[in-house]
Amino acid sequence: MVKTKDLLVSYWRMPAILRLFAAASAMIVLFGALMRLIEPKTFRTVFDGIWWAIVTAATIGYGDIVPKTIAGKLAAIVLITLGTGIITAYFASVSAAAAAQETAHTSGQLPYTERGHAIIVGWNERAREVLARLVQRDSSLRFVLVDATVPSHPMPDVPVHFIKGPAGDDAVLKKANISHARFVLITADPHKAEEEADKDTIVTLLAAKSLNPSVYAIVEILTGRNVQNAFRAGADEVIRTNLLASFAMAASLRSPGVAGALERMLGRFGEQTLRLLDPDEQQIGQPFHTVQQQLFEQNVTLLGVVRGDNGNISVLPQRPIKEGDRLFVFVP
Repeated sequence: MVKTKDLLVSYWRMPAILRLFAAASAMIVLFGALMRLIEPKTFRTVFDGIWWAIVTAATIGYGDIVPKTIAGKLAAIVLITLGTGIITAYFASVSAAAAAQETAHTSGQLPYTERGHAIIVGWNERAREVLARLVQRDSSLRFVLVDATVPSHPMPDVPVHFIKGPAGDDAVLKKANISHARFVLITADPHKAEEEADKDTIVTLLAAKSLNPSVYAIVEILTGRNVQNAFRAGADEVIRTNLLASFAMAASLRSPGVAGALERMLGRFGEQTLRLLDPDEQQIGQPFHTVQQQLFEQNVTLLGVVRGDNGNISVLPQRPIKEGDRLFVFVP
């Protein structure tokens, strides 16, 4: 009695869709076995009875096996009366669950469960460009977009998971599965003043690092005085978009057309990309110009060498490549 009671309690605790599936399965097996007992000559195996019960309850009715006795026909009437309602309710529940899942995905309410992904915070033109360029090119990385300003998924046709909410909120970051993310890119809010946007960026960075200290955090900072604050908060890399833009503007003032040339070069991201590579054993000890020529023969352009000790970039032709240096290259 206790076991039966526990079974009933477990049954009613199941989701509605699973309860309907269990009821439909039990009914089909029961009537399949019953028809085997009632008409053993027509239903030679229990499986024949189950097959007949499925096509009958689903109102398909192939007619390959049909009951011939009054008892069998009465059982068929009961199955049709009960089974049609249960099967219809089950498929309706499946459709409703699928629609609810899609709604939750579009509205940003569905938690992300996979690992090794990149979280991008903030929906703006920069985030759109990043996602548009990387989603199709880098299939090894999955992306989660977190934003509180857009009403629904801004890129529904792109394989990007959307989480709606303020990224400085722990609950929102947990929904984005920050604990198992590889990267987090925090963009500046274009709707706020630069100082205020930087403060929000640093608050979000602190929240992300508190939940996952090992996540590689890239943050966009607009004002120079907040760069060190971002590093103190745990940023692994800081992108100063205003500084990059001002360099391009100043270069164009000195030599008109430089900004356009730089934009066109960077616009070739689909064909080539900038990377930092570790030198191999043969390259260590060789001068910059020798390694540059070797890489050029491999269709790789060496732009400079990032020194391991202080991060400065060297382009001196005779300077030897040292252990710990990184090659700043333009590759196919």
